[in-house]
Amino acid sequence: MIGMSMVIPFLPLFVKDLGVTELTEVKRWSGLVVSGVFITAVIATPVWGWLGDRVGKKKMVLRAIFGLAVSQLLIGFSQDVGQLFVFRMVQGALSGFIAAALALVSSNTPKEKSGYAIGFLASSTAAGNLLGPFIGGLMADAFGYRNVFFITSAMCAVSGILVWAYVKEMNTSRNKEAAIWDNYRFVFQNIRLKYALLLLVVSAAAISMIQPLFALFIEGRVGETAYLATITGSIFGVVGLFQVISSSFWGKLNDRRDIRRNLLWALIGAGAGYALHVVTTGVWELVPIRALLGLCIGGVLPSLFSFINKSIPNEKKGGVMGIASSFTMLGNLLGPISSGFIASVTSIDFMFILSGIILAASGVLAYFKLKDKPRDRVKVSEKDKSTITEEIAAGAMD
Repeated sequence: MIGMSMVIPFLPLFVKDLGVTELTEVKRWSGLVVSGVFITAVIATPVWGWLGDRVGKKKMVLRAIFGLAVSQLLIGFSQDVGQLFVFRMVQGALSGFIAAALALVSSNTPKEKSGYAIGFLASSTAAGNLLGPFIGGLMADAFGYRNVFFITSAMCAVSGILVWAYVKEMNTSRNKEAAIWDNYRFVFQNIRLKYALLLLVVSAAAISMIQPLFALFIEGRVGETAYLATITGSIFGVVGLFQVISSSFWGKLNDRRDIRRNLLWALIGAGAGYALHVVTTGVWELVPIRALLGLCIGGVLPSLFSFINKSIPNEKKGGVMGIASSFTMLGNLLGPISSGFIASVTSIDFMFILSGIILAASGVLAYFKLKDKPRDRVKVSEKDKSTITEEIAAGAMD
């Protein structure tokens, strides 16, 4: 995740390096290049998950990580912005590392500890996303934009070798008979899984819709300053730091308590965190609010994935987790697109309030729609009751 996230901050600058000079075109191509990964990943990830159930989940992790290595190498060799866009789409089609890792971890962990395992995986993902942009900025200044892609490719290749050598797949059961559409039928015939996927899309969109606007929000609070980028990066990073701290805690909590209750508090807390942004007048007031936001966001996606994991059989883990990951990516794609349009006709402050309302409403929806299945009750007639009572009495006398 360090390797993947350290190339994101300077992608618009790399677009300019490839010959796009007009500001409007730079913005347009930057948006396309960033979203190119999601366009193909939304389609490909469920397919790779289904294949993981058939041939093995470790093989899918290896395919994804080496696919990332190849795609980053190709991106580094891009000669124009058209090639960059195509190679970013290749990355989305070949990757799906997080979905593959989720399937491998969830299927090889006892159910009573799977919440903690998924939470710990979320913590490591958040740590990579937190450190990546900072390291990427340093490397881009030291070695140039193009070389960072080559370095990322090498990091992915080394990661793949480590997975191949040290990660063991304990659960080797295969599901070679099921068709890919069986996973979709399984999900959409299960009312609780349908609501879980809806919550994944909505919460991912609500969280990601703020990201493109955050620098402008900070600029409105501090005004013109030479250190705007540093202040924005530091305040933005507070959320990531507290996500790293909280995700494994939420994971443990999901193993001990009703997940829908955890989701209720996590989503309402995240909603309150976003809404509180608008009452601040200075930048330092944002630090405790961003800390609260990170603590709560750290429990949203891990809790939803834990709920999905506990609701599906082992032979469908790869396929259903792939579908869940694609819905998350869809939310990450829809959020920034919708926020740009809505903010253009309202205001940035309104977007924070809207995101808060959506997340809080999602918490209420999770509480009422993600209930455990009611246990089957056996109806006993009065005659049977008397017979059972006599048998118990006779047993007691014996």
